[in-house]
Formats: sequence, C-alpha cells, structure tokens
Amino acid sequence: MSTRPKILVTQHIHEDVQRRLSAHGELDMNTGPDPWPASEVIRRAAQATAIMGFMTDQVDQNLLRAAPHLEIVACALKGFDNFDVQACTEAGVWLSIVPDLLTEPTAELAVGLAITLARHVRQGDAYVRSGNFEGWRTHFYGTGLHGSVAAVVGLGHVGRAIVQRLSGFGCARILGVDPGAAPPGVEMVALETAAKQADFLFVAAPLTASTRHLVGDAQFEQARAGQLVINIGRGSVVDEAAVLRAIKAGRLGGYAADVFACEDWQLNDRPRVISPELLAQDNTVFTPHIGSAVHRVRVAIEQSAADNIIAVLQGRNPPDAINMPHKVAA
Repeated sequence: MSTRPKILVTQHIHEDVQRRLSAHGELDMNTGPDPWPASEVIRRAAQATAIMGFMTDQVDQNLLRAAPHLEIVACALKGFDNFDVQACTEAGVWLSIVPDLLTEPTAELAVGLAITLARHVRQGDAYVRSGNFEGWRTHFYGTGLHGSVAAVVGLGHVGRAIVQRLSGFGCARILGVDPGAAPPGVEMVALETAAKQADFLFVAAPLTASTRHLVGDAQFEQARAGQLVINIGRGSVVDEAAVLRAIKAGRLGGYAADVFACEDWQLNDRPRVISPELLAQDNTVFTPHIGSAVHRVRVAIEQSAADNIIAVLQGRNPPDAINMPHKVAA
C-alpha cells in the first residue's frame, strides 16, 4: 500500500493542477461530469489527508468522523456556507477558500444577466431562431441601466465589483445595502428603501442565518413598478416562492439568477428542485451557477486551492485558511 498522502478531488480539475498535486501525493479524482453522492465522498475520504472541495460538496461532522487522517479541506470556491467551519476546527482540520478570484467574473455575469433580462434578449433570440424575423419591428422594448436606479444588496468583494461596473453605465443613482462603509459613488440605504426605489436590485449577499430569505414578500410588495431582481449571491438569500408570487401578481418585472435554493445543501428544508412554475415564467433568465466559469479563472481557482493543500502537506499553514484548527482532547 502506498504511504504517500492521499489527495481527494471531488470534481475534475485541469491537467496542470492534476500533475502538480500528483507530485505531492496520490490523487483520487472524480473524472465527472456528475458529482459523487455524499456517501461516495465519505467512503473515499476515509484515507484522505487532503480534500479539494467544490460547490456540490458538503463537509460536516459525518464526513469528518469518517476521515481520521484528514488535515485540510481546500475549497475551490469563495462562498463556504456548505462547509462547517466549526466542525472542521474542532476536528483539527484546516479549511481554506479562494477569496478573490471569483469576484470579477461573477460581477460581469451579474451585469450580463441584468441586461439580458431588461432587454428581452432571451425572447429576442427565440424570435429570431423561430424563422419569423423579417426585419425591424416595434416590439421587444425593454429598459436599460443608463438613467436607472440600481441597488446592490451586499457590498463585499463581488458587490463592490458590481458597483464598479454599474458606474460605467450611467446609472442615475447606485444604492447600497450593507452594514459596512459606502464605496465611492454609492448611497447607503435600508433594504426597504432600496426595494421601493430601485429599477434593478442586485443580490450579492452571502447565505447566513440572518440573510436567508432576506429578499422576499416584504420587499416585493413595495417594489418599484417593473423592478428587476438579479441574484448571484446564494439562492436562499432570495425567497424563490415569493419571487413567483410577485411575478404572477405583476409586482415584479422579472427575475434573473445564477444561484438557486436547491444548491444550499446545509439547509435540510431547502427545495430539492427549482420550481417548475418559476422556470416557466417568461420574464426570467437563469444560468447554471456559472459565475466563475471563465477558463483561465477556473484554472487559477484550482491552482489556489492546490497551493493550500501543498502548504499543509509540507508542514506549513495554508495561506487562505479561514480557521485555526485544534485537536479535540481525547
């Protein structure tokens, strides 16, 4: 049996990253494309010294108890709500994330979703492909970012990057909803004010106990007419059932999302699928969680996660750790 450290990688990674990790341990990688079920990850983790984890994974006490040799879980992601930080710390396991590499592509997608929704790109594309297009006609009129009021809920790295991009579109006002300080050019307001005044409401907040369904019925009932909501934070920060109610009642102009409540594995009462009725609404645009899906960015994310794994295997602290693990006394 090999005495080299076992490195468990739960999704397929680029060959350069594979070769780099293989130089430091025995690689056990999911060749994909589908994620392993949790039971398979737990089974394979039994001999693992390191795990590179992804959005489809959940690291909790069940996995940690089954992995006595585990020293680090290196997340190839930024939002770590599916990973139990306290449980890792108490089990003596490092937990690291990739703090910044996802910021720019996610912010770009947020603005792209807003324009796609506002300018009826989805419907226009379908119309052209239908064969019915015979030249310019007076239809598919939408709205634009120029001259609009845009609000960003959550002004972390991604939220601030969205603000930076919006500033180039000539928005009349940019509102911010966050307990922190205002970025330049942003008016800080309460969520209720943003709901009443915004033409575009961007949701970039992380999922915590206090932000679950932060945006829901209360906001939509007083939303500005025709308001468009764009969610690139976490699915459950927006109440998807409330979105459907607001769209059907005509209180909401449209909804775009790259994240969905069914992905929030740590919530036992999460929906298991996206509502088919929500998917059927014309004034919606959805993408399959591709915020960071830019090739060079994904390679850099994997390399960053590998940096953290290699550091631990070499006896160093991982550079992007978000905990300070300690062993529980026997």
